[in-house]
Amino acid sequence: MNQQKVVISQHFEQSLHQTLTECSYDRLFVLVDETTEKCCLPVLTSHLSALTSHPSPLTPGVITIGATDQHKTLDAVSHVWSELQRMGATRHSLMINLGGGMVTDLGGFAASTFKRGIHFINVPTTLLSMVDASVGGKTGINFGGLKNEIGVFNNADCVILDTEFLKTLDQENILSGYAEMLKHGLIDCEEHWAEILGNLEHLDNLEGLSALVERSVAVKQRIVTEDPTEKGLRKALNLGHTAGHAFESLALERASSPLTSHLSPLLHGYAVAYGLVVELYLSCVKTGFPTDKMRQTVQYIKEHYGKMTITCDDYPHLLELMHHDKKNEGSAINFTLLAGIGDIRINQTATEEEIKEALDFYREN
Repeated sequence: MNQQKVVISQHFEQSLHQTLTECSYDRLFVLVDETTEKCCLPVLTSHLSALTSHPSPLTPGVITIGATDQHKTLDAVSHVWSELQRMGATRHSLMINLGGGMVTDLGGFAASTFKRGIHFINVPTTLLSMVDASVGGKTGINFGGLKNEIGVFNNADCVILDTEFLKTLDQENILSGYAEMLKHGLIDCEEHWAEILGNLEHLDNLEGLSALVERSVAVKQRIVTEDPTEKGLRKALNLGHTAGHAFESLALERASSPLTSHLSPLLHGYAVAYGLVVELYLSCVKTGFPTDKMRQTVQYIKEHYGKMTITCDDYPHLLELMHHDKKNEGSAINFTLLAGIGDIRINQTATEEEIKEALDFYREN
């Protein structure tokens, strides 16, 4: 897998110019969703038009897909492929994925498979995609009601991180990304964890947030560099995700059902936050994670993220969704747990009764 370059940008136009200068391409394309088409595409195109000295074509072909995770589908990928084909993309073309994690995941997959792979750049526009989806080479789509069921490992040629795009976000989406940053603090060290817990009230300070993003991305990059295809250490990044993806899939099913279509899908970071509650409880029970640190983190999540309503009747389906998790081997449900902050224990299993007990804890706290 090619080496991924990550640029922590302080001046987007300069970073964009340098990145495009280092790329060789015949046609330029930009993938957006319906939200980033309105909020972020004008920023990108204005900077592209300012790069008059650039030697390559800078008028992009724009491809738009539906917003939210409900559109992270094979039909949407097919639309991207069709548009690339219609507009004359070749194996030497370049695509910029401008958006949140859904856009960078789906766009990366579409680019990686069109004509057996074209080059692509990720420009994440949400906090979640900056610290999680756009970095690390995981691409993919949802399939058969399961999160990220189809995809490939393939790094973007470059990821440009510029917190200026976060001005377009509401607080809920900022919180969604911050949950992944909390996860990075938990798998890194106690000082980083404490820094994350102590800075949520200052998220409107983009300069301070940029420093937190840089530290969070560094944790992920260090792990991904050592284990790019998730054979071992990279599984540390799955903390909170076995249970979290089950919550997320259940919420997506509810939003897609005629009987419960008034309910909204769950933002990925919120699902991870709820998954952390479940998996930190399992960590206390199975690997000796300190109870006080668990309760401090759970209280923090409860105060800022609330909770998704589930009942005991949902347990069998949640367990079924966990059994479909890609990290599993055989019939056991596989978790990443912690023995302490920064003390990672991958490939941990739990019985269905232990998981139900953890779900009871989630509901009651």
